[in-house]
Amino acid sequence: MAPSAISNGVSNLANGHSPKLEFETYYNLINNELTKTAKSRHNINPATTEPNAEVPVSTQEDVDKAVAAARAAFKTWSKTTLEERGEKLVAYADAIDGHKDDFAKLLTSEQGKPLAQSYVEIGMATSWLRAFSTMKIPDEVIEDNEDLLIIHTNVPLGVVGGIVPWNYPILLAVGKIAPALITANTLILKPSPYAPYCNLKLAELAARLFPPGVLQALSGAEDLGPMFTTHPDIDKIAFTGSIATGKKVMAAAAPTLKRVTLELGGNDPAIICDDVDVEAIIPKLANVSFLCCSQICMMIKRLYVHESIYARFLAAFVAHTRAFKVGPGTDPDVFIGPVQNKMQFDKVRTMYQHIAAENWTPALGGDVPDPDPTGKGYFFTPTIIDNPPEDSAIVTEEPFGPILPVLKWKDEEDVIGRANATKTGLGASVWSKDLARAERMARRLEAGSVWVNSHFDVAPGVPFGGHKWSGVGMEWGVLGLKGYCNPQTLWLKKGV
Repeated sequence: MAPSAISNGVSNLANGHSPKLEFETYYNLINNELTKTAKSRHNINPATTEPNAEVPVSTQEDVDKAVAAARAAFKTWSKTTLEERGEKLVAYADAIDGHKDDFAKLLTSEQGKPLAQSYVEIGMATSWLRAFSTMKIPDEVIEDNEDLLIIHTNVPLGVVGGIVPWNYPILLAVGKIAPALITANTLILKPSPYAPYCNLKLAELAARLFPPGVLQALSGAEDLGPMFTTHPDIDKIAFTGSIATGKKVMAAAAPTLKRVTLELGGNDPAIICDDVDVEAIIPKLANVSFLCCSQICMMIKRLYVHESIYARFLAAFVAHTRAFKVGPGTDPDVFIGPVQNKMQFDKVRTMYQHIAAENWTPALGGDVPDPDPTGKGYFFTPTIIDNPPEDSAIVTEEPFGPILPVLKWKDEEDVIGRANATKTGLGASVWSKDLARAERMARRLEAGSVWVNSHFDVAPGVPFGGHKWSGVGMEWGVLGLKGYCNPQTLWLKKGV
């Protein structure tokens, strides 16, 4: 496909036709043109370790071209109406829905998650687009009298760099695209080097709907992120990823005083009280502990269970988790696919090695996989550790893999202190039939999202972010929209 093919796609769309997107070749998208680079690279299918297709390796020149196009596009895009921008987002959601089968297969091949979970992610992404299409930040009238009108409003920042992780590449890309574009910014998407494919196709599809320069995407290696964070003409970085990388993003953005939103890692506790219906909550808890092979920042990472129900709870939890099918995401009924990449495989494998080294007691699983999974895929047996010491690595660190500690507690004050005894504060939950008690405990947990009798509930209209080292700023909801704007106060003198 030549770079001019996208312009033909736009022309056909204007004539009432929308040519089918192909999912075989991958390009950067700069100013609505598909472009190649001198170098390319590929990732692998984590379930098979077989190579996926080649993708571009962008250079500083590519970044500069994309930023220049975004700045030029901002001059006109920022003058469009909210209704016009919203219509584009709805059309974009419709276009993604029209290719959902292709996106689902591609997502499973690059990320590894089961096909059913890929469809769920795509459905969430299109729901986010439709929800943001009508979301707005209302002006606030601070004072209005016969002499003076003072209005607090919000104006777009300009060019946004959206840096997306590899665990939920479609939803978390759209979670930056939608708020950036509805607030009249332009956005350049930087996919994770480990999962670039869906993001590149999202951008290619967007070129059929949005004006040139409004939404672009650049694929690259590890050096591409710093090109974004240090670029003087990018006004904001919206980043989702690890705490370590988030600190680097914040430091790199400081010289140009870029705005940043950082959604970082977590070590979410769930506190199970003694009055719960064990059989009723076990399926919910198991799902939000092992979904996506536990590679979600807001999965339950520490499960605190009251000592009076601990033995019964653990037995039921193990029995339910044991039934989870592990395998390639394309196999029927699989719930736990592979870890997404070799780097993460090695990190999770190190955590499994701690089991014998630190004498932890596995209630389920615990087998350390072969160090070289070539040809076999990056699979782990889901593992539950029975009441390890509070200072053990499985409690203090986020494994980002299917290994979970279950711990006893007796005293409410003690368990809240243990739940809060971490530098992270992304999510937390309390499970109890006594809602007054649960809310009292929930309000004392140091996390950006706290649930009662659920975990990992998210919605486009609800702000999401972390406390402490789990992030800076919030995404989604009206509060998230404000993060893509500069606040502005208008003083309007009357009768002059």
